Amino acid sequence: MATNWLGKIRCAVMLTFDVDGVSSRLHSNPNFAKFPSLMSMLEFGPSVATPRILELLDSYDIKGSFFIPGYIVETHEELVQKIVSHGHELGHHGYMHEPPSTMDKQQEEDVLDQGIEILKQITGHAPKGYRSPSFELSEHSLSLLASRDFLYDSSLMGDDSPYTLDAGSKQLVEIPVHWSLDDGAYWNFIPAENHRFPPMSPEFVYNAWSEAFLEIYERGGAFCGYRRSWYRSGRRHGPTESRSYHRHYEQHGSNFQNRPQNHRYGYPFCPAAAFLPALQTQSPK
Repeated sequence: MATNWLGKIRCAVMLTFDVDGVSSRLHSNPNFAKFPSLMSMLEFGPSVATPRILELLDSYDIKGSFFIPGYIVETHEELVQKIVSHGHELGHHGYMHEPPSTMDKQQEEDVLDQGIEILKQITGHAPKGYRSPSFELSEHSLSLLASRDFLYDSSLMGDDSPYTLDAGSKQLVEIPVHWSLDDGAYWNFIPAENHRFPPMSPEFVYNAWSEAFLEIYERGGAFCGYRRSWYRSGRRHGPTESRSYHRHYEQHGSNFQNRPQNHRYGYPFCPAAAFLPALQTQSPK
């Protein structure tokens, strides 16, 4: 049965992107800086793939959410300015892609504050959303986010539609994720890290994601697609596949909602933050 937290919208779609670049691997092993092939593959994400993704989103007039570590913001400021100027949301994603579960409370606070200030310099305001690197929060994360006036997190897997969480004396909206909707689960081929599982075929991934979308569509709710730009999604064949996903979503467009054509988010594709007004009225899960 369709939920009613988005009014007449039966199913909404969020396209979200993590632009990690080299940050995650340099954080996990600084010695990877001496691996030029690995570094070039990772740098492909912000330097080549993300501009292509922006062009694709523009071609459909879709706004998305981009979660970017502070280090990548600092080293690719022109790209980040372009993301913002095209109307997309910027979310917090650590500084050097540090999973909060690997830090003590003070370290986690320092990384949060550092990332907030870097993003404020670009957008003029603090980010509303946070996605934990590696999807691994700490026991302190939710209260730290709430104390810094974040409105939502996108790291947990407790449902397949957005829900609310208690975070100390406040509440946060959770925009849930899952590894099955993460392109890294299918294409994470990195010999330098001994990740040598054969990449899945595009047809396999298309079927997995389209079936996940149909399940959420039938139940009513929100579909949160999640991609990392240095995998297949930003390569030359990736946009072609992405158009196939878009056509699949649009086949159900007449039933997404009775959509007002001139409303900024009158279409079923919108940034994660667009759901906050509706979801913040919900009771905690």
